[in-house]
Amino acid sequence: MVLPEDTNNAVVDALNRIHEALEDNNDVLKRIANHYDSVVPVMKRNADAIEESREDNRSPLDKMYESVFRS
Repeated sequence: MVLPEDTNNAVVDALNRIHEALEDNNDVLKRIANHYDSVVPVMKRNADAIEESREDNRSPLDKMYESVFRS
Protein backbone atom coordinates (compact mmCIF):
# COMPACT_ATOMS: atom_id res chain seq x y z
CA MET A 1 0.00 0.00 0.00
CA VAL A 2 1.59 3.22 -1.10
CA LEU A 3 -0.04 6.50 -0.32
CA PRO A 4 0.94 9.73 -2.01
CA GLU A 5 4.04 11.26 -0.54
CA ASP A 6 3.11 14.47 1.19
CA THR A 7 5.66 15.72 3.68
CA ASN A 8 3.09 17.92 5.39
CA ASN A 9 0.47 15.22 5.88
CA ALA A 10 0.93 13.47 9.22
CA VAL A 11 -1.94 11.06 8.55
CA VAL A 12 -0.28 9.74 5.39
CA ASP A 13 3.03 9.33 7.23
CA ALA A 14 1.33 7.48 10.08
CA LEU A 15 -0.54 5.16 7.71
CA ASN A 16 2.67 4.40 5.81
CA ARG A 17 4.49 3.55 9.05
CA ILE A 18 1.60 1.34 10.17
CA HIS A 19 1.64 -0.48 6.84
CA GLU A 20 5.40 -1.07 7.02
CA ALA A 21 5.09 -2.35 10.58
CA LEU A 22 2.35 -4.77 9.55
CA GLU A 23 4.51 -6.11 6.73
CA ASP A 24 7.42 -6.59 9.14
CA ASN A 25 5.14 -8.36 11.63
CA ASN A 26 3.85 -10.67 8.90
CA ASP A 27 7.42 -11.61 8.00
CA VAL A 28 8.20 -12.38 11.64
CA LEU A 29 5.04 -14.44 12.01
CA LYS A 30 5.90 -16.44 8.87
CA ARG A 31 9.35 -17.23 10.29
CA ILE A 32 7.79 -18.30 13.60
CA ALA A 33 5.28 -20.53 11.78
CA ASN A 34 8.04 -22.15 9.72
CA HIS A 35 10.07 -22.82 12.85
CA TYR A 36 7.02 -24.24 14.64
CA ASP A 37 6.21 -26.50 11.68
CA SER A 38 9.77 -27.85 11.66
CA VAL A 39 10.13 -28.37 15.43
CA VAL A 40 6.74 -29.66 16.59
CA PRO A 41 6.69 -32.90 14.55
CA VAL A 42 10.13 -33.83 15.95
CA MET A 43 9.00 -33.07 19.49
CA LYS A 44 5.85 -35.18 19.00
CA ARG A 45 7.87 -38.08 17.59
CA ASN A 46 10.28 -37.92 20.56
CA ALA A 47 7.44 -37.75 23.07
CA ASP A 48 5.77 -40.76 21.45
CA ALA A 49 9.04 -42.72 21.56
CA ILE A 50 9.50 -41.91 25.26
CA GLU A 51 5.92 -42.94 26.03
CA GLU A 52 6.38 -46.17 24.12
CA SER A 53 9.59 -46.95 26.00
CA ARG A 54 7.83 -46.38 29.32
CA GLU A 55 5.04 -48.78 28.41
CA ASP A 56 7.38 -51.73 27.79
CA ASN A 57 10.84 -51.26 29.28
CA ARG A 58 11.77 -54.95 29.26
CA SER A 59 15.00 -55.94 27.58
CA PRO A 60 14.97 -57.97 24.37
CA LEU A 61 16.25 -60.92 26.41
CA ASP A 62 13.27 -60.67 28.79
CA LYS A 63 10.92 -60.62 25.81
CA MET A 64 12.62 -63.70 24.36
CA TYR A 65 12.34 -65.58 27.66
CA GLU A 66 8.68 -64.70 27.84
CA SER A 67 8.01 -66.08 24.38
CA VAL A 68 10.05 -69.25 24.98
CA PHE A 69 8.78 -70.10 28.48
CA ARG A 70 5.19 -69.02 28.06
CA SER A 71 2.86 -71.65 29.43
